Amino acid sequence: MTSRLGASFLQGHLLVAAITSVCSSGFLVFGYDQGVMSGVVISDFWLSSMGHPSTLMIGTITALYDVGAVFGAIAAAFTADRLGRKHTLFLGAAIVIVGAIIMGSAFERIQFMFARVITGIGIGYITSVTPVYQSEISAAAQRGWQVCCQLTTMLFGLMLAYWINYGVYPRKSDFQWRFPILFQAIFAVHIIAVTTWLPDTPRWLIQHDHNEERGLVVLARLRGLDPHSEIVQKEKDDIVEAIRIESKEGGIWGDLFRDNGIAANKRFYLALGIQFMQQMSGINIVTYYAPTLFQESLGMSQERSLFLGCFLQLFYILASFLTWWTIDRVGRRQLFILNALGMCLVLIAEAICVAINTPSSSIAAVVFVFAFEACFTWGWMATVWIYPPEILPLKIRAKGASLAAAADFLGNFLVVEITPPALKYIGYKTYIIFAVLNIVNAVLVWCFYPETAGQTLESVDRLFVAECQEETPFTDAASLFRKTQWRVVRKARWMAKTEAFERRSTARLDVAAHKDDTPQQLRVDAAECEL
Repeated sequence: MTSRLGASFLQGHLLVAAITSVCSSGFLVFGYDQGVMSGVVISDFWLSSMGHPSTLMIGTITALYDVGAVFGAIAAAFTADRLGRKHTLFLGAAIVIVGAIIMGSAFERIQFMFARVITGIGIGYITSVTPVYQSEISAAAQRGWQVCCQLTTMLFGLMLAYWINYGVYPRKSDFQWRFPILFQAIFAVHIIAVTTWLPDTPRWLIQHDHNEERGLVVLARLRGLDPHSEIVQKEKDDIVEAIRIESKEGGIWGDLFRDNGIAANKRFYLALGIQFMQQMSGINIVTYYAPTLFQESLGMSQERSLFLGCFLQLFYILASFLTWWTIDRVGRRQLFILNALGMCLVLIAEAICVAINTPSSSIAAVVFVFAFEACFTWGWMATVWIYPPEILPLKIRAKGASLAAAADFLGNFLVVEITPPALKYIGYKTYIIFAVLNIVNAVLVWCFYPETAGQTLESVDRLFVAECQEETPFTDAASLFRKTQWRVVRKARWMAKTEAFERRSTARLDVAAHKDDTPQQLRVDAAECEL
């Protein structure tokens, strides 16, 4: 096992950048593995090697990846607390390498299917722990865009898979599908190589290593400040206090379903729900089956479908950069609601165009596919992966985030399994079903999901602590609102403003107190001082 404290030469922004890069690589391999099957399943050489599977069997082979990911995400719930965030990520990358090698060398369908499960297990580990790892090392004002960086990298992996599939299309041999599948192992090797030099998170070290000093050292290195800095000391004290509140009962599996004075069960259900709802938006109709969609719904040739899919993913990644700016400024809630409604409208328009089935309507249908991916990346990509680690209390954060990721993969499995036969037998009505589900998603978020943008992970605990008895400006809420999350939703907006003001005041006082210190000691991120 590598050192819990990592390499001492990594400090401040360099250390945060290194952790962000390795977490981003985790999502890059996730995106690549989602996109690579889009070209593989329409390759004549793959179809021949797999014994010309039926449409239903192709859906099953593709979806087995998500079955493995569910098990990997659940397994990560055990290892993320015991081994730590860093070593769980290391383990997941090693499993992905094994799965990619077995899958890329497959000569029979059963071997390929087995390898899909193995690769999925590794991805389940990686995607469960990377949002937790990133969230626990990030400053509150920077957490959103840093997770956005991961998800934009995921889209880069998705786009890369499409372009590689298109690039090897002229090779009329098994190389057409074996090379794209084996290529993903490179990203997993990068994760293992870089993770060796990284520390575990201050929160994990303080809670599980039972050593406040080691956690304080890592926290100071992450912030690029002296360990005795008031900012670092306050953040460390907040972590210790949150652990004290949560340690009244151990972080066992049963705590996922108990209130424990911090509404832990409600918060777990919110985490599960938001990730399952992401898949019910219908995104993986496009992600997994864009070339198939262009061929079967719009009647394009195989080569043209692959080429258009490449440009679709290029647009996808470019659109994602807007979220870097909006996620912390606009907030999670508004992005969820507005873009769920946007996806609903786009899917209705897509269904109409496919139903009309004329040359001009086919062109419009392609435009609406691009619009759908834009709405998804603006509201339901990065925001969904950052929300569970933010909303969950520390003692169940690893377990809860892992099961939330499992819920995401379960929803993914359902969508990927039913999409090929749905497009074949009910056609445009498939889009109507997902349009309705997007309306449901928007309503659920409006009713139950509080804003977490701009709040430290520890302050979210205070948002929920004894909420029914706590005196706040909103204690006169109607009983119906108390039975829902609406009271917490309103309270979250008030607390976010208070948190921002406190951070700004503390930063100014700390700078004033150390005005004669060196620039290294005075480095305070401007983002931490913003309201």
